[in-house]
Amino acid sequence: MSGDHARSASALFRSAAHLVAPPHAARHGRRERLGRRLRRRIRAYRDVEFLSTHIPGDPGPGHECLLLVHVRKVVGQVHYQICTACGDGVITGVDIDEYFLSNGLGNRALSHLRARHPVITWRSTLTLRTTRDLLRRMRIPAAPADVACVHGLATTAPVAAG
Repeated sequence: MSGDHARSASALFRSAAHLVAPPHAARHGRRERLGRRLRRRIRAYRDVEFLSTHIPGDPGPGHECLLLVHVRKVVGQVHYQICTACGDGVITGVDIDEYFLSNGLGNRALSHLRARHPVITWRSTLTLRTTRDLLRRMRIPAAPADVACVHGLATTAPVAAG
């Protein structure tokens, strides 16, 4: 037997060791996860820069790529096409690293595109669930992949999605 039956029921004789909680209780683990998630979100908003570039090889006059750069490393890309003549823009690909996925970086990138090109009406050819949800939140309507601009810029199939 453990000897618990011979102990007094009075609080004077109990040791304080039984009343102290372990140093890493379950609720502290949740707090650490929330803190880690908050630090990643702050890092995504503070440390990620946006750089616009033409796709190498210049596939067309309206094909561009918005690079999401974190400390000299590309952590995401948004591929899009613009026709300034008709004021139409098509998002053909969104690719963001897993580490930055649920931190609002996709919203920030699409908001940056809208701010950079305020007169452009945006639509998208992406159909994957994650990008479809992002575009629905940003109120960017879906468009068929084979719709062509009247000025000759044909939209292509999605480049990358994530």
